Formats: sequence, structure tokens, C-alpha cells
Amino acid sequence: MQEREVPEYLHHVNKRLEEEADRLITYLDQTTQKSLIATVEKQLLGEHLTEILQKDLNKLLDKNRIQDLSHLYQLFSKVRGGIQVLLQQWIEYIKAFGSTIVVNPEKDKTMVQELLAFKDKVDHIIDICFLKNEKHINAMKEAFETFINKRPNKPAELIAKYADSKLLAGNKEATDEELEKMLDKIIIFIYFCGMRASHCCGLSRLPVGKSASVDAEKSMLSKLKHECGAAFTSKLEGTFKDVELSKDIMIQFKQYMQNQNVPGNIELTVNILTVGHWPTYVPMEVHLPPEMVKFPEIFKTFYLGKHSGRKPQWQSTLGRCVLKAEFKEGKMELQFSLFQTPVLLMFNEGEELSLEEIRQATGIEAGELGRTLQSLACGKARVLMTNPKGKAIEDGDKFICNDDFKHRLFRIKVNQIQMKEMVEELYEMDAAIVQIMKIRKTLSHNLLVSEVYNQLKFPVKPADLKKRRESLTDLDYMERDKENPNQYNYIA
Repeated sequence: MQEREVPEYLHHVNKRLEEEADRLITYLDQTTQKSLIATVEKQLLGEHLTEILQKDLNKLLDKNRIQDLSHLYQLFSKVRGGIQVLLQQWIEYIKAFGSTIVVNPEKDKTMVQELLAFKDKVDHIIDICFLKNEKHINAMKEAFETFINKRPNKPAELIAKYADSKLLAGNKEATDEELEKMLDKIIIFIYFCGMRASHCCGLSRLPVGKSASVDAEKSMLSKLKHECGAAFTSKLEGTFKDVELSKDIMIQFKQYMQNQNVPGNIELTVNILTVGHWPTYVPMEVHLPPEMVKFPEIFKTFYLGKHSGRKPQWQSTLGRCVLKAEFKEGKMELQFSLFQTPVLLMFNEGEELSLEEIRQATGIEAGELGRTLQSLACGKARVLMTNPKGKAIEDGDKFICNDDFKHRLFRIKVNQIQMKEMVEELYEMDAAIVQIMKIRKTLSHNLLVSEVYNQLKFPVKPADLKKRRESLTDLDYMERDKENPNQYNYIA
């Protein structure tokens, strides 16, 4: 055993068993067969189970030695306790290998692809080598759940984004059959992440109405419902209903607008989002230019005329506008956020504007305005220019329209920086709170707030922190102590 590699030793064991079986047929009574073979198996295998596995199992699994693993399973199944010892080592291998994928932030860009590849490899070993043994299948699932939740939120966030990207691409990147298989694999990882982590990290933010295939979206929803239960998908189903109802409302609104004789050629499309079905969005103020400001009021009058008693609230962070522009190189259509749009329209009236002039006219909060101007003047699509030039926006900066702007496409989308930063900050707040509570188990309100502030590298508003804390309480990550409401307990 000490002199041979495990595959070689297993062949040696097999050869000895065959020799004993031949001797038994030639020289011994058949009634001794069971006890004799059992004695050989015990001496050559039973006494060395752990030693065999510790010596080479990881190597066999790493190198995907299918034939050797099949041989090992076949021999271990002959010995009392052999499968159980193999099962334990199997679990430890999955946890250890999976952890190297999940806990290393440097692997975030490839995490989901590596997880999917690892799961395919493990499934193949179970099917071929372990003969679809149910205990190994269940052990594999438990091991995946354990290692994937070692890092709160991030794996679930990346899996959600990966699912989003596949749905958005639709059959541009894969056939319908390939897409269906990919969604099946993703759903399994959603289950591994657990309903709480999945919901927290954005799986309820699947791009309803944006994907290249509505059928793929509905298929995803059906799979989620089957795997995670109706309670998990109720909000997702609500988002689908909102999208369909919004289409009907917009048909009625366009008919309504034909009778209003509103001057101008602006077209307004509105999506009605039910509170509770969608993520919580931070309301932000923006002053729309005169040619735009009347349209929200017209829609509000139309909508309340059909649904009296409701209180619609505009979510400016979600708004998009398509502007037609004419540069030296020709005409273009540019898609902007509802914060970028009023900034740009100001340049129809003035050639050069200061940061303060733009702030007063648009009413956009200082930090948000800085990110908005940065996206317009410092990003890839620089439709504005700063004076003086720079990568950051300073208080004394002045802005002019970039008449020389050009692009190979007629219609482009200029992304807003702010939205991505807000989402990342939400994830970091959630991760910090969960990590602190997991370590401390029980913590007073003031100590929790203090530790979160110390851990985060960006300024946090108390109101935002309160919302994240309440959200994690609703998702059963933590709870208020029943006897002391100023104390929180971690829920494992």
C-alpha cells in the first residue's frame, strides 16, 4: 500500500481477489467462499479505507480519473463501511474545492462559469463512477449549499447577474434548447444559495420585459417556482403582471392623448410598478424642463381617472429618454437617464454652463449631479466637454456641448454611473451586516451600527442603513430579541 499509487494498489487488490476465487474453485469447499473473500477484502481494503482515500482521492478527482474512480467505488462497496468513508471524503473534497472558487474575490469574474463547470464534473462522476448513488447525490447538494454560502450575498448576486445576461441575450448566444439547459443549471445554484440570499441579492430583479425571449423568461419563472416554491416567486409573478397591465394601460393612454391636442412631438411611455413586487428605489428629485414637465401630470390625471384612490409616485431613477441630436458629423439618437436628459437640454439655450447653474436648474442632488456630469463629460460617450479638462467633476467646472461628438452607430445608450454604485453599496451594506451578526451572534443596536460604519469604506446614511437592517430582518437573517427590542440575534 505504501509503495504503490492508489490505482495500482486497487488493481493489486482486484488481482488478489481473483486469485483467491480461482483457488477456492480448485481446492476449497464452496461453503467457505463468503467468509474467505470477506477476510481478503477486509485485510486488503477494510483495514486501509481512510489511508487509501487520504493518499490519492483528491488527485483522482482533480484529474477526473473516471476509470480509477469507478474501480475504487466498486471495491469500496464490497467492504462494510467503505461507502460511508468514501462519502465523507467526497463531501470534504467538494467543500474544499468549491470554497476556492467562492471565497476568492479575484475569481468573481469567472465564479459562475467555474461553479457550473465544477457541478457538471461532479454530476458526471456521480453518474458514471458512483452509479447515481442517492447518498452521494444528497451529500453533493449539502456540500454545495455549505461552501456557496460561506460568502454571504456575492455568489447569489453574481448568479442573478449571470441569469440576467443569459435572458437578455436570449437565442443570440445559444439555441432555445441550450438556453433551457443553462437555465436548469442556474436554477440549481439559486436553490443552493437559499431563498433568503437569492431574494436579497437580486433574483427578483430578473429583467422582466427586457429579455430577448419572453418564453425564456416565463420558463425561468416556472423553474424558480418549482425549485423554490410559490412564496419565493410571488413577487416575480407580480412583476410579469405589472408589465402586461402596463402595456394595456399605454394603449388606452395613447388613445386618450389623441383627444388632448397637446403641442410638441414628445411620446411618453409609463410602466406601472406595484410596490412590493419590485426592489425598493430611493426617490430622487429632478426638475424637468418645461417641454417635458406637463406630460407626467397629464398621465397622472388620466390614471387617477381610472384608478381613483391610488397614490402613484414617479421613480426618476428608472426613467429613460431618447433624444434626437445633430452634431457636425450628422444626426443621432441618444438614450439617456432622466437625470442626464434635463442637463443636456439646457445646452439648447446656452453654449457654456457652470456646475452651479446646472444644479439650480435641474434640482439634482449634488452627488448625483456629479456622477451624471461625469457620465456625460468623462465617460466613453463624451457629449459634453469640461473646462478645465479632467477625469473628475470639480465645483468650478464649466461645461460646453461637444459638437464634434461622433459614433459609428446611429443610436447609442449613454450609461448612468450612479445606478451601479447604488446597487453595489446596497450589497456591501447587506454583506457587512450579515457578516458581523454571523460572528457576534447577538448584538445591541448601537454596537451593530457602529461596527457597520467601521467596516464600510463609503459614507452611509442612517436611513439607508435602517432600510437594509429591516430588509435582512424580513428575510430571516436576523431578528429583534423578544425581551430586548434594542438587541438583534443572528438566525443561522
